[in-house]
Amino acid sequence: MKIKIIFWISLLLISSCANEEKKISKIKEIDQSKEMVLTYKEAYKALEKNDVYYAAKKFLEAELLYPQSIWAPKSALMASYSYYLQNYYAEALINLERYLKTYPTDPNHAYAHFLIAMCYYETIEDEKRDSGPLIQAKDKFDYIIKEYPNTDFALDARFKLDLIKDIMASKEMYLGRHYIKKEKWIPAIKRFQYVITEYDQTVFVEEAIHRLVEINYKIGLLEESQKYANLLGYNYLSSEWYKKSYKIFNKDYSFEKRKLIKKEKKGVIKRFKKLFD
Repeated sequence: MKIKIIFWISLLLISSCANEEKKISKIKEIDQSKEMVLTYKEAYKALEKNDVYYAAKKFLEAELLYPQSIWAPKSALMASYSYYLQNYYAEALINLERYLKTYPTDPNHAYAHFLIAMCYYETIEDEKRDSGPLIQAKDKFDYIIKEYPNTDFALDARFKLDLIKDIMASKEMYLGRHYIKKEKWIPAIKRFQYVITEYDQTVFVEEAIHRLVEINYKIGLLEESQKYANLLGYNYLSSEWYKKSYKIFNKDYSFEKRKLIKKEKKGVIKRFKKLFD
């Protein structure tokens, strides 16, 4: 009989302890949630005051306080955004990659990918510098357009890609001009040909065609030079680069003697492939 009584008392104690633990756990969870919200608000206020580094620190703290909360991935993203605003691109990138791995089902992945692209985009320098960030930004913007085509991020990505193409074209032009100075004609030709096939909608295409007129004329490929001159004239008759190309063949010609016709700028190679058949 004593054994039975002890057994039932033990069960009551265990049950009581379990219920107590649940209550404590619940209270602790509520406290964590409140603390997380307060910390998040503190971080947001710091961000509004432009104290972005402190804001990043507090957002990360909020994430750690209650990692099971729906606010945890938001905190991670806001921390990354704070780093981005302060130009701490390396820290932002590390945190964004961690966010993508830690919260694979979070609905804000488009924003994270866009912010990654912007971190690379902001580190792009002129045509003489490393092209690594340029390529990384392009790849990420392409990814956003493919995966999130109907978002505002995709719209902005398309605009940024146009600017990136201008920079990439300028790099090719820079290298092509460098090879001209060194009288390395074949590498120079390849660079300028690449511009007119891959970047025919950029502002550099006119000069690229002119350089091909110039180089081919110089090395004695007159027929090839004439093809590029025709291409330039057909598309950019009023261009300063066409004037220069025309003077290669007609050194005494004055463009003041004729009326220049402005033609609509369209894809060069798509319209005039027959010139190169």
